[in-house]
Amino acid sequence: MSSEKITFCKGGGCTAKLGAQALNRVLSLLPKGEKDPALLVGFSSKDDAAVYKLTDEIAFVQTLDFFPPMVPDPYTFGQIAATNALSDIYAMGGTVKTALNIVCFPEKWDLNILGEILRGGSEKVIEAGATLAGGHSIADTDVKYGLSVTGIVHPDHIWQNNTGHPGDLLILTKALGVGILCTADRVGEAPKDGMEAAIRSMTTLNKNAAECCARYEIHACTDVTGFSFLGHLHEMMDGRLSARIWADQVPVLPGAQACADEFLLTAAAQRNRNHVGGFVRFEGIPFSMEEVLFDPQTSGGLLAAVRPDQAEQLLADLRRQGLPAAIVGEIVKKEETEIQVSMDHD
Repeated sequence: MSSEKITFCKGGGCTAKLGAQALNRVLSLLPKGEKDPALLVGFSSKDDAAVYKLTDEIAFVQTLDFFPPMVPDPYTFGQIAATNALSDIYAMGGTVKTALNIVCFPEKWDLNILGEILRGGSEKVIEAGATLAGGHSIADTDVKYGLSVTGIVHPDHIWQNNTGHPGDLLILTKALGVGILCTADRVGEAPKDGMEAAIRSMTTLNKNAAECCARYEIHACTDVTGFSFLGHLHEMMDGRLSARIWADQVPVLPGAQACADEFLLTAAAQRNRNHVGGFVRFEGIPFSMEEVLFDPQTSGGLLAAVRPDQAEQLLADLRRQGLPAAIVGEIVKKEETEIQVSMDHD
């Protein structure tokens, strides 16, 4: 079993995503077909999930997400992968209803490992108040696990990622640095408190955060995953808005910046920097913080654009839930530089 655990975690989570630049190129070549007016949100907006209108009161939200392990414990991996997949429903303002397992697993491996992965995932689906309705498995050379998830949302209350308003304040509900810490952990260099905090963060559903946000006027929302905080913020700006980020307000997991200073980085973070770095201007930001902002997150928090006069009350509600939420910036009218990151916020 010990040898299985050594090969179980080669590096995965949302760092395994194809780079945004390569993915955009492929998606641009797909035949579009005739537009279906009931498809309220599709892949053209780079949003977190698809939304399809059924009635004037109900639309269903559909997503899927799966990846290789990023931690050595199968049960914890199952929890993280499920939490991450469920998050897309919350990021659209939806309620989770059903989930299907997606499994790739080597036939020669101990099936108890698979059982632990599925147990972890199932527990998170139950915690979300949803039903695990089935799934699909194939034999593969490596482990991969995730969920296909369906939820519902009112057609008039969808949170899209690119509908923010100038003046909105940006609230982030989880700390950053998961990718850096998981990379450091694989070589035995992650601080214990940092890795423990990363696992707690990755296994925390965005359910409570979404329920808090639903009580306020949310103009746009996304969850921060493999394309990094700055990559997902770039998608939110959609070529028509700009943002100012206050780096001193951004929550960071313990030890993540120290690991970045030791160059315990991911190739995915470099892809993120290559893709979106040209849209960002850093002002007095240390290298380690730049890396945190480009770091691919697995099961990251929500990034919500909220009406400015409601932001402090929403923040207080989120913190009462025990979340390390913070107001990290603001949306402004389109400027020459799309995203400005500085340390000078009071």
